[in-house]
Amino acid sequence: MRVLFVGDVVGKPGRQAVAALVPEIRRERRIDLVVVNGENAAGGAGLTAEIARELQAAGADVVTNGNHVWDQRAFIKEIDALDFCVRPVNLPPGNPGKGWLITKGALVANALGRVFMAEQDDPFRAMDALLAGLGADAPKVRILDWHAEATSEKLAMGWHLDGRFSAVLGSHTHVPTADARILPNGTALIADTGMVGPRDSVLGIVPEIIVGRYLDHLPRRFEVATGVVQFNSVVVDVDDETGRARSIERLDRDWSA
Repeated sequence: MRVLFVGDVVGKPGRQAVAALVPEIRRERRIDLVVVNGENAAGGAGLTAEIARELQAAGADVVTNGNHVWDQRAFIKEIDALDFCVRPVNLPPGNPGKGWLITKGALVANALGRVFMAEQDDPFRAMDALLAGLGADAPKVRILDWHAEATSEKLAMGWHLDGRFSAVLGSHTHVPTADARILPNGTALIADTGMVGPRDSVLGIVPEIIVGRYLDHLPRRFEVATGVVQFNSVVVDVDDETGRARSIERLDRDWSA
């Protein structure tokens, strides 16, 4: 199975780039499963049902989330009707939605880190509990969108799940890393995939807004930047029989409307 994992989609420019590039990449690389992180797709913060369906129409088989999952409050009531969307599995009990799903013969899960981020339930134990609960029903192909800040925590999860997940793919920082590799027991790992958002920006946001906040610490409304969009993704080739990753490679492109 060939899996395309697309980094955090930022606002309308990011959505437009997904719509333009994902179908093309799917054909070129013979992709079987597309997973897109959509937690910044609604104006740079959060997700809505309408936008989730827009990403699905653009080619996403699964839309994952992260720490901004509830920034658009309506999504709290919308997510349960979206069977292709997942939110972090380690959110506290009582949160709507689900933290994993099985589609096209693959398990796709989403987990949220805790280092330098808001406190959540233990993601390491949550992943152990997920695998224990599924038992023999878990497909061989298993993909984790690991939404975390600290590189140490991100890499640690990869080693924790080595041989038990096909791929542990980092998201959240919007900054692509150059450490894609296969661990000894067959798990593909990357600390951060990057983003799909305006290149000339600070994590997708107009630079002057972020620079101003650092200078005077006053609140400002975030605005998604414009211009050329950087499209960051990875392609993972997984052996269907064993669930071991054969390869992981970065796939980065620039796109302009």
